[in-house]
Amino acid sequence: MGLVEQLLLFLILGAGFYMAWNIGANDVANAMGTSVGSGALSLRKAIYLAALFEFCGAFFFGSHVSETVQNKIIDTSLFIENPDTLLYGMLASLLATGACLQLASLYGFPISTTHSIIGAIIGFGLVAKGSDAIYWKTSGEIVASWLLSPLLGGVLSFILFSTLRKRVLFSQNPARAARVLTPWLVFFLILVVSLTLIYHGLQHIHMDLSPWEAVFLSLALSLFGFVVSFFCLSPRETAKKDKEEIEPIVAYGKVEKQFASLQVITACLMAFSHGANDVANAVGPIAMCLRILFEKSVVSSGVSSGIPSWLLIFGGLGIVLGLATWGFRVIETVGKRLTELTPSRGFAAEFGAAATILFATRLGLPISTTHVLVGSVIGVGLARGIEAIDLSMTRDIFLSWLMTVPLAAFLSTLFFFVIRAIF
Repeated sequence: MGLVEQLLLFLILGAGFYMAWNIGANDVANAMGTSVGSGALSLRKAIYLAALFEFCGAFFFGSHVSETVQNKIIDTSLFIENPDTLLYGMLASLLATGACLQLASLYGFPISTTHSIIGAIIGFGLVAKGSDAIYWKTSGEIVASWLLSPLLGGVLSFILFSTLRKRVLFSQNPARAARVLTPWLVFFLILVVSLTLIYHGLQHIHMDLSPWEAVFLSLALSLFGFVVSFFCLSPRETAKKDKEEIEPIVAYGKVEKQFASLQVITACLMAFSHGANDVANAVGPIAMCLRILFEKSVVSSGVSSGIPSWLLIFGGLGIVLGLATWGFRVIETVGKRLTELTPSRGFAAEFGAAATILFATRLGLPISTTHVLVGSVIGVGLARGIEAIDLSMTRDIFLSWLMTVPLAAFLSTLFFFVIRAIF
């Protein structure tokens, strides 16, 4: 390997790790932000749990095919004659996406990693091969998801928290009402999240389940959770205990403690799911760059390429490091600055987000976990009235979303010209 190839290899791995680090600092913080904001987890515990579940998700269920990044944004067959151009473009995209995420994290704004990398790829694709190289249909679907995903997540979370307020928090005996309702919440929570993991994760370890098999497995897990929670949360009650639960402070404390446990479970599973799927945003472009560097070939449209295990570990470590060193900024925004959260509110937000992700996945919509969760948090806040929302922070976040794709495209174009001029 010559000096130029060695330098390119160093830049590819460095840019990939830089992007993975920024995914951890920005995107991963969403999974734990509501748990920290509600007090269900301390910041230190949230980072430890997220690091564990993100890494396990990335390594054991990590995507072996980055289909969207490699084949559905630009027509890679146009680069068969000059594969180095595609390598420079993907390297520029990694740097541009990392820069966008770092800038957003600096101000505590949660933005979409998926939208950033797609905007970056579109940017270099336009300057390298023109508008014919872009699959505009996919790009249009992504733009539509900006509105659909946070709206759907917000509506579901609004309905769920409004129901919890009416049936539990405003009931005559909130603690008893929570014990009756919690097993059912556990059932639907496990059902939604397990379906999400099955449809997202199991296909990546080449375990093909039919829709009926997937539903049956999810129902079995959900029923198990229902039975366990029923016996754990419904002990024989004494008269003295019932009397204590009439006191509002005691009752609400017991209710929030139950929801805190549910929220921690939801946050861990969302972190696992995120690691299983979004690690491909970082390692997908790296895999393509390495293929071009060593094999001098381009993966044509419609052809998949595997991602080696060491690269999944590489991406997983970068994500964990980013979360541990800089994730607190976005965690604070999602968990504390949008609206005041309690465990019951945080649970409603995360449950609404998980349900939205599952629904969109089955429809094939390219949505963002970031957008869904932020929309869900806002939906919970609106259930308490518009005054419960920090409108200025909400405005700033939406503006950052609008700027993500054009900024990533601009930076990618700039880096592409610089890298091409150097090499």
